[in-house]
Amino acid sequence: MSVGATWQNLQNECEALAEDGTLLTPLSGKEFTITSIQEPRIVIRYRESGDSQPLQREQFETLIRRVEDTATGFELDRLPPDADPYAAVLSLHPRFEIDEQEGVIRATDESTGSQLVPATADEDDEPAERAEPDRPEYADLLLLVDAMERHDVDALDAMETPALVNLYTLLSDVQRGTDDMRKKVADILLERVHHDQPVHGQFGSVQRTSREYRSLKDDEEVLATLEDAGIDRERVTTVDSTKVDEALEVTEIPPEDVYDIDEREYVRKAEVDDEHKETRLQGLKDQLESTDDPEAEDLREEIEALESRIEELTEFSSGQKFHTPSGSDL
Repeated sequence: MSVGATWQNLQNECEALAEDGTLLTPLSGKEFTITSIQEPRIVIRYRESGDSQPLQREQFETLIRRVEDTATGFELDRLPPDADPYAAVLSLHPRFEIDEQEGVIRATDESTGSQLVPATADEDDEPAERAEPDRPEYADLLLLVDAMERHDVDALDAMETPALVNLYTLLSDVQRGTDDMRKKVADILLERVHHDQPVHGQFGSVQRTSREYRSLKDDEEVLATLEDAGIDRERVTTVDSTKVDEALEVTEIPPEDVYDIDEREYVRKAEVDDEHKETRLQGLKDQLESTDDPEAEDLREEIEALESRIEELTEFSSGQKFHTPSGSDL
């Protein structure tokens, strides 16, 4: 199919789009609508900023040729700044698809999906049923919120010791649980973020980066390499604390003769009363269900808000926000 015919078909797909149809840019994660379809251009408007941007036909044709010339797909990272709306609009054409996990837009012989954002339910529609997550982190978070509301956490010195123990235990459990979940979320994000620019969500952004970890090769190999470069091995050899400990075990040398010892005391969690936590949590739920007290309703709303925050924090919105002059060459 010629590029001109592809452009005409793309215009037809845009014409068929609902007036409030919203598209999502694959890199910057910005929502936009199509406001005008003309022979030389397609005009879009970003929902958040209200800014309009004309998408020129010649740049669409350039992108089409580049996508069709690559067997595995055109890498989205190669798009100029502010040009990912072209890819989002092109995905409306049934012969082109965006693979966000691979970070490419490719031509295909099969009808595909697009960057069209699913329509949200009307306010009059029945709200979706919410289910309580069967996760220990969720229960610990609810208990922590309850404890923080019952005590003045801005005046910790005035709190009774048992209350401080409860608070510390819950904080430890929440930290452990959320750290585990954070690692799982990070592993999934690592598969989806394919460029070194920030990807924005509602509460923040993430960025793919790399960190170098080094471990020395075999001791003799390292020393021989350095000696070949004129570095005496005495300059790089140090006392190994592991070997020192082994030596102390077979001698009568006291540790303070070879170590500078700085003893520091700290508090650690010794045990968790899971049964009492479950009882308290169930009591909170039962209390909320059985009373019409305004304060209970407030707590109910706060728990729902907490659930909402947890859900939103684990959502992923691909892309990043940036603004550069429109009309960049592809």
